Amino acid sequence: MTEITQIRKLSIWIFFIPLLAINLCLLISQNPKFLEETIFTVDQIGRSGFAIPYLDGSLSISRASRTFPQYLIFKPSMILTAILLYYYWNNNNNLINKLYSTNTNYKFKTFGILSAIFLAIHSIFLGIKFDIQIYKLFRRVVLLLFIIFELIAQGYLVYHFYKLREKLEKFILKKVLVVKFLLVSILVIIAILSLPILVTKGNTHFKHALEWNYFVGVILFYLLSRFFWKRTT
Repeated sequence: MTEITQIRKLSIWIFFIPLLAINLCLLISQNPKFLEETIFTVDQIGRSGFAIPYLDGSLSISRASRTFPQYLIFKPSMILTAILLYYYWNNNNNLINKLYSTNTNYKFKTFGILSAIFLAIHSIFLGIKFDIQIYKLFRRVVLLLFIIFELIAQGYLVYHFYKLREKLEKFILKKVLVVKFLLVSILVIIAILSLPILVTKGNTHFKHALEWNYFVGVILFYLLSRFFWKRTT
């Protein structure tokens, strides 16, 4: 099936492009001296000392990525990821239609494409300053919708593959399907348990550390997708 080949290719890019982007932005933020006296001098707001935000929550992804020159990496990378996400969910929808012998847009495609749209919107508006409270709320809502729709799409897709696991036996690794199910379940549980902390003031370092790790957890789904499908000819 050509869809499987496309899904395998898309999955690996959807994982590595945003992962490299956020960590390259972090590297620039912590080593601004390497770009001193060049046209890419790092903005003061985007500078930080050495730390491991995955562990100590010393800064957010936004702070590491929203200023010049980091946004030159972050914005195009996330917009490209959003485009790849569209094709990923579309190919999965075509594959499920073949397996079910149907012709419909499944819920995972709808939610997956919506998550891609909100990721692109968040990336475009990141770093743009408007001194109005509603704009700050808008950015948070957009980011929240990206995460919610992404988890819903991933959950629905895993559900369909679980139903079709016998028919797909020669194409998939069932152990990876179990891992994908566990990953989505853990992400949902963490989101629910963290909600009381996220909606209250304070706990900044916890929120930042959660942000870094949660983002990696969300895109880890796509790395698993790469190994989920066996190589086809």
